[in-house]
Amino acid sequence: MKQQAVINVVGLSNSLLQQNMPFLSKWAADQRKVAHINPVLPAVTCAAQYTYLTGKYPTEHGIVANGWLFRDEQEIKLWRQSNHLVQAPKIWEVAKAKNPDFTCANMFWWYNMYSTADYAVTPRPQYRADGRKMPDCYSFPMDIRHRLDKELGTFPLFSFWGPRTNIKSSRWIAEASMRVHEWYDPTLMLVYLPHLDYNLQRHGQNHPSVEKDLREIDDVVKDLITYLEAKGVGVTVLSGYSITDVDHPIHLNRLFREHGLLSIREENGLELLDVGTSRAVAMADHQIAHIYVQNSDDIPMVRKLLEGVDGIDLLLDKAGKQRYNIDHERSGELVAVADERSWFTYYFWLDDRKAPDYARMVDIHKKPGYDPVEMFLDPQKELIIPRIAWKVLRKKLGFRMTMNVIPLDASLVKGSHGRIHVANDDKPVYISNQQNLPDQLESVEVFDWMLRGLEL
Repeated sequence: MKQQAVINVVGLSNSLLQQNMPFLSKWAADQRKVAHINPVLPAVTCAAQYTYLTGKYPTEHGIVANGWLFRDEQEIKLWRQSNHLVQAPKIWEVAKAKNPDFTCANMFWWYNMYSTADYAVTPRPQYRADGRKMPDCYSFPMDIRHRLDKELGTFPLFSFWGPRTNIKSSRWIAEASMRVHEWYDPTLMLVYLPHLDYNLQRHGQNHPSVEKDLREIDDVVKDLITYLEAKGVGVTVLSGYSITDVDHPIHLNRLFREHGLLSIREENGLELLDVGTSRAVAMADHQIAHIYVQNSDDIPMVRKLLEGVDGIDLLLDKAGKQRYNIDHERSGELVAVADERSWFTYYFWLDDRKAPDYARMVDIHKKPGYDPVEMFLDPQKELIIPRIAWKVLRKKLGFRMTMNVIPLDASLVKGSHGRIHVANDDKPVYISNQQNLPDQLESVEVFDWMLRGLEL
């Protein structure tokens, strides 16, 4: 049995590898092999990760996006945490069945709570009774969190997502991974480093800020790989998707509303989406949208409506979902995939004055779709930084307040992902020194190569 670490450098592609990553580009050249991965549909965080970790497509493992409509509750939920939502055996379960001495540490790959992995650390804020959201993480065993807090400080949650995202969260995860490896010596360590996800979505591939990001994550990866290889651990670097330039947001729920298919209720003068009474609703997730249609008789009409939308590249019905391996009960009756310049918003209001209060906040669990605009501060609000400082002070003093600093302008977003028809240089990568590694891998084949590296 051979110790291995798999480092998921989010958003990494061959085109980025050649730009401003001196350590990783040289390390990749020394490994002798950079394989392109043909991305799974949808090429988003959770679906990609669990295709790698199970060797199955979403049709079988059930992770059809970063969220979906929970039909029994009639609620759209994203970023759930329980590993019980994954409906196929994971690599650590398969490996332990082959060799009972095998152990696995999962550092921030998703669905990382209540799993059968031996060690786990994942983001988990505290939601206090007074309404405050406090930075924190969850671990198993529970004392890992306390040991990491003591040595590294509290996990920097507000550097992990939102307008203040920066290298601190990825650096903390890398340093925590080294501590966990030192303490427990796992056979397989999975590490998730999200830093490139941020400015690539904010500004696109060619923005000057991306050059700084590449240098920063290159330094973090250098420290982590140097540590692991000194311990005799074999290292693989991969990514789940790449981020390409976009400039065309598509508002499917507004379209459904304009055609009388979406239900809206008003509370305190603001509008809320009522999913359970909507005839058609879109769960938007980057460049994919699951379209849930309550009555099957409405499907032809909804399909015809969507066929007229500029920016939709694929519109998958039952046969199409089967062809693209996303035919699962959690999937929408129709699945829309954007073209290369487009992405889908969750927006459903027609007047910004009636947008729900959570729309102007970082609130990933209330929004019925993914919202990359959460990475921006509202440019139309004067003195935004002093405003935020005043809000933070009020919160520390115990006053309730809303951090309503997020804009409602989807045109700000310049990068996205999720579609699978991308150029080779924009595909995710698998970097390894494994013998006979082909130039191209299907996403489901990553599982086999990861398992092979363990030499069980």
